[in-house]
This record gives sequence, C-alpha cells and structure tokens, in this order.
Amino acid sequence: MPPSARRPAGRSARSGVPEGVPWDQAALAPVVLVRGSEGLLADRAVDRLVRLAREADPSVEVSRVDADQYAPGALDVLTSPSLFAEDKLVVLDGLERGSEEMLADVGDYVSRPAAGVVVVLRHNGGQRGKKLLDALKAASVPTVSCDAITSDGDKTAFVTAEMRRAGRRADAQAVRALVDAVGSDLRELAAACSQLVADTQGLVSAEAVERYYGGRIEATGFRVADAAVAGQSGQAVALLRHAMATGLDPVPIVAALAAKLRTLAKVGAVRSQGQAALRELGLAPWQVDRATSELRRWTPEGLAAAITAVAQADAEVKGAGRDPRFAVERAVLRVAAASGT
Repeated sequence: MPPSARRPAGRSARSGVPEGVPWDQAALAPVVLVRGSEGLLADRAVDRLVRLAREADPSVEVSRVDADQYAPGALDVLTSPSLFAEDKLVVLDGLERGSEEMLADVGDYVSRPAAGVVVVLRHNGGQRGKKLLDALKAASVPTVSCDAITSDGDKTAFVTAEMRRAGRRADAQAVRALVDAVGSDLRELAAACSQLVADTQGLVSAEAVERYYGGRIEATGFRVADAAVAGQSGQAVALLRHAMATGLDPVPIVAALAAKLRTLAKVGAVRSQGQAALRELGLAPWQVDRATSELRRWTPEGLAAAITAVAQADAEVKGAGRDPRFAVERAVLRVAAASGT
C-alpha cells in the first residue's frame, strides 16, 4: 500500500488531494468518499481504487459491504490487523441507506483510521447521512465527485473522453449523433462507445453512428426544438408526435423551444462585439458555437416571429387555450417556417 494510504486521514487530506476530483483521478488515501448519483462513474471510481491498491500490493485483501447488510461494529472488524498483516481495502456502499449505528461507526473510524487500510465510502446521493458527510468534509477526506451527467454538453465531453481513453477519435458530427441516439443513460452511452470502438476502425464517423444507432434518436423536447430551429418541419412534427405519444407533456416541449430561441437571441445580440461579450453570456462554449452556426439561417425578423409564436403557445399550454397539443404543434411549425426567413 502506498505511504499516502498509511498516514492518518488528516495528514493525507492536508497533502493537497483536491476535493471533488473526477473518477479517473481518484487516488488512494486512508479514507476516500465516492459521492454522487451517477452509478457508472461511481462504479468506475471504486474499481480504479481497487486496481490501484492491487497494483501497490497484489495480496491486498478487498472487502465489500452494502449498507443493507451492515452489522454494528463490522467496520472495526474489517479494518483490524490480520494474522499475516496484509494491507486491506474496504468498500462500504450505500451511506445514504445506512443505519444510525453504521453512520456512527464510520464517523468514529474517520477520526482514527487504521494503518495499511483504505476505506472507500460510497454515497449515492440524497440528504440521508448529511451529518456524516459534513464531518467527512470537515476532516478533509478526499472526495471523488460522481454527479449525474444530464446536459448535452457534458454528455458530448463524456463521449469524447471515452473515445480518447480507448485510443480512438470521433468527429464532432459523430459525437453529436451518438448523444442524440443514446444519450439518456450514461451506461448505454459508454456501451455504445465501446461497440463503436470494437466494430469500426480509424476515425469514428457520423455514418458509423447512424448505421448502428440511427433508429434510436430520442424524441425529447430539445430534439424537437433542434429540428424546428433548423427548419426541418417534418422531422420536428414527427419527433413531437412521438414524444407526446410516449407521455411527454406539451409544457416542457414549449419550454425547450423557448430556451433554444433565447440562446439564439442572446448570442445574436452580442456576437458582433467579440469573444469577451460572448463569454459574459454565461453559456458553455459548445452552446455559443452551436448557436452561432444556427444563426446563419435566421434573420432578426424571423427570430422575432418565432419568439412570438412560442410565447403564444406557452400561454395556451398553461391554460389559455383549449388544446395544448395543437398549440405546441402549431408553434413548432411556425418556428420551422420562420427559420431562413
């Protein structure tokens, strides 16, 4: 076990281990907190720590305990010295489901960690165990952040990183197409990356993504908005009808249209003022780049007409109209028609 894993938790934390590092930067320490609701990233963080421990000592004893099966005092037993003095790594999963006895045991252990032992604490989200989490933060316990990845920009970055880790690259259109096709679940997105890496050669292209996943594009409000803003009325209406047929309410669809148009309006208003003005908008670089590209087919008059149509639909889907479905479909068609005018 590396020396850093043998020092008391306080000194390890003071050595400069950053708080909230991503999963692929997780490092061994006497106690490590893996925190966040993104299960894939948390699994990877734990697997990385186990791998690092085994690289340091192939004979390390690895124990895994779920909060549901935890018995009071078990942590002391698992971390106590063994007959042959092997190093140990203990994974305690589910702090958010732990009993008061388990949380108390963890709190006591953090104040007096055992030598030659790494304890990995996994908290999968929620407020349960907050007192312990605050205590871990106060003790400067290294934290691996595994928050849910929900935005398209973060998913795009995830796909790019997955490809890079596999020694491959995908062009921007391929990354965009893959996120569109399977982006709702990170495990599916990771599996899709693995399949493309295994089944293709060279630069992964949009054509390859279309060949494997072309039929799986999600009909969310943002997909509807993207198609409408691009002037693709037929695709936008098809996605809209599928979305509503699978239970999506008209209100978030209109909200997605409004958000899309607001971004175009913001970027359109300041893009002539240079990069400094664009940075002040508070948008991610990919959002600015995409909006700048989309604005090539929009005039100020067309954008104003689209915003007016969506504002009317917003009022109608929230009670001012008789048929919310009709209102949102009409808005989609009006936005698509305004594009390019």
